[in-house]
Amino acid sequence: MHVLYSFDVGGLENGVVNIINCMPAERFRHAVVALSHCADGFCKRVQRDDVPFISLHKSPGHGIKLYPRLYRLFREYRPAIVHTRNLAALEAAAPAWAAGVPGRVHGEHGWDVSDPGGMSRKYQLIRRAYSPFVARYVALSGQIERYLVERVGVSSRRVERICNGVDTTRFHPDARRSLPGSPFNAAEMLVVGTVGRLQAVKDQINLVRAFGIARRNGGEAASCLRLVIAGDGPLRPMVEDEIRRLELEDVAWLAGERKDVPEVMRSLDVFVLPSRAEGISNTILEAMATGLPVVATDVGGNGELVEAGRTGVLVPSENPAAMAEALMCYASNAALRHSHGLAGRHRVEQGFSLGGMVARYTDLYERLLRQGSN
Repeated sequence: MHVLYSFDVGGLENGVVNIINCMPAERFRHAVVALSHCADGFCKRVQRDDVPFISLHKSPGHGIKLYPRLYRLFREYRPAIVHTRNLAALEAAAPAWAAGVPGRVHGEHGWDVSDPGGMSRKYQLIRRAYSPFVARYVALSGQIERYLVERVGVSSRRVERICNGVDTTRFHPDARRSLPGSPFNAAEMLVVGTVGRLQAVKDQINLVRAFGIARRNGGEAASCLRLVIAGDGPLRPMVEDEIRRLELEDVAWLAGERKDVPEVMRSLDVFVLPSRAEGISNTILEAMATGLPVVATDVGGNGELVEAGRTGVLVPSENPAAMAEALMCYASNAALRHSHGLAGRHRVEQGFSLGGMVARYTDLYERLLRQGSN
């Protein structure tokens, strides 16, 4: 039973979809519990027809009022494993323990929006308080693994690192392809872009500013630069305002939420992730699998994915000048774009395949089943 705050568009949630779709159906059954809601459209990504989706419609604040309902839910379904994810769902570990669930796994995928660096003492203490109810932890990056051990106080023996995996058949290199609806399909254009929810922690405004600097200062090579931002969210009006302020309306396109992310990736020449904080980014892996060079901020697990100088460039967060310099470098060097893209694809195939990720989760679940209660 996978317990999340919500089951809607997002990298964490997409990882759960991949696990459900790819694990052997004859060995594992699954259920999804969202403390808030399961979005109907997103649920359709699950390809099995035997998965129940349960929305609890939690109100803001601590979820202790949900404990009786969660307890009854766990007693009714009797899952062998409950896998909670991120701080917002960690509280479900307590009723899972009370209901006698033998395998209790908690995954840490990244920082809370209000605590992008993981520095909040309050959140560290909350995680420590729930630690006795968790049998095994999954950290998606080395930084998160160190955080759990050094700041939360979890024994290293209880923490496993399992990185995200990407479907290398859906995300694969190809000559830049036309994207339906895009105004930037002409072959002479050099398209840089990003994919993600438009919210403050993703900081697409910083990308717009960097793109504006690159257009102004990059000379003739930068005149062909175009910007695509795919995704939607509360930051959209501010991103639109920044595009207008910098007079980039003719060279920047907000594509909105797209269901054809592989096609979006194949319409780009360079992928950019301007986040202020990250765990392990699915979109970086998808871009690398597509054969794109990556410009990313040096936060969270980004440096564990992007090999600076080989598959892409790492820049400081909230530094549009540094990001612009990276964009100008790629704009003027087609050979560098090509070599970094090929190296990124190879890196994903070797260490971040979807099959490898699913195998590691399968092994973890199998061991928990053999060990019983911890």
